[in-house]
Parts: sequence; C-alpha cells; structure tokens
Amino acid sequence: MLEAKDVTKSFRSGDGTVTAVKSVTMTVANGEFVAIVGRSGSGKTTLMSLLGALEQPTSGMIFVDGQDITRLSPGELVHYRGQKIGFVFQSYNLVPNLTATENVMLPMEFIGVGQGERRERARKLPDQVELTGARQERKPSRLSGGEQQRVAIARALANKPSIVLADEPAGNLDTQTSSTIVELLRNLSRPRGPRSFSSPMTLRSPIRQTGCSGSKTASSR
Repeated sequence: MLEAKDVTKSFRSGDGTVTAVKSVTMTVANGEFVAIVGRSGSGKTTLMSLLGALEQPTSGMIFVDGQDITRLSPGELVHYRGQKIGFVFQSYNLVPNLTATENVMLPMEFIGVGQGERRERARKLPDQVELTGARQERKPSRLSGGEQQRVAIARALANKPSIVLADEPAGNLDTQTSSTIVELLRNLSRPRGPRSFSSPMTLRSPIRQTGCSGSKTASSR
C-alpha cells in the first residue's frame, strides 16, 4: 500500500519560493490502478518523483508497505528504489546496445539477483507484456515505439516491485498503441498472486483519478 500524508514540496526560485506540491494526501491500495491528472505545471511529475523517492518532500510523510520513506538515509533510499519501485518513462530510457531481454535483466543485476534467476525472469516478463519470439532478442532501434514501451514495462516489473510509477507512458505513441499500452498496464495492476502491485500513473481513462490543480490536489472515486 502507498500512502501520502499532507505532502508538500517547495523550491527556492530567485527571491521567492515556489510550491510545486501542496498538502497532498492520498492512499493507493495494492492492485489499484490510479492516474494523476492535471494541466501542465500543476505538479504531477514532482509528485511522482516524491512517491518514487527521487526527491524528498519539504514536509509530510510517504508510507510504502507501512514504512515512512521520508525518514530513510540516502543509502536506504537507493535500496528502496531498487526493491520497491518500478519506473516507466515516456521516452522508454532503454539501453540502446542491449537487446530487449538484456534490458529487462539489467535492474536485477543491480540488486544482486543471481544470473540463473535473472535469465528466468527475463524470459517470462516479455511474454507477460506480449513481446514474443524473435523481438525479445532485438535491440531498441529494431523495435517499434509500442514494442519499446513493452520492454520498459517488463523492465519495471523485473524486481517484483510493490509500486509501478509510469510518467505519461503513452505520451510518445499513436492513439491506437496508446490505448493498448494503457490497457496492458491496467491488466498488469490487477492482483494475480500473493504479491500484487499498485500503479499510480499519468494517463487517460483511469479507474480512479487523483487530480493536481495548481498547488492543490483533489481525489474522486
């Protein structure tokens, strides 16, 4: 479970202070599919960075599986991000000289997963995101945009994260492929075993929306 309590993030800008995120409170249950929506500049990306421990809030608390991540040391935050969070980016961020399978294996190496298990997970995950056959051994330059995003999603799932954060995962794709990727993420967020994951992300037609408007955040079911 992910829970944010009265989270605020402010930055110094010139002689003043800009509040990018103000007093956000939200809860995301395991297996829940959530979208953070709002106009440009409303703080969506900043909020995602806070939830993913890429930035620390100015005030407030963020709990993941009962642990307040705002109290973690820098070293503990590195471990937390590797173990608990899967990131999906609009621009894919794949390593160009690695195959799809090798890209999926990469985050597992960073947290010490054994080679045999890395290969086994990297064999199964592309199938789970419907990237099959010879495409698994192609490098990103030989994959379509939709296929590259499937690799990025498989990579995000590689370390069995508690949460998947996807920042405009369909932003660079055409309408039909965007709908396919969003539906894939929706299906993956549904509990399928003892370890489900929740996925706050920015996209259209969510099951539940959490909206950012200026410095304020509102939630509706």
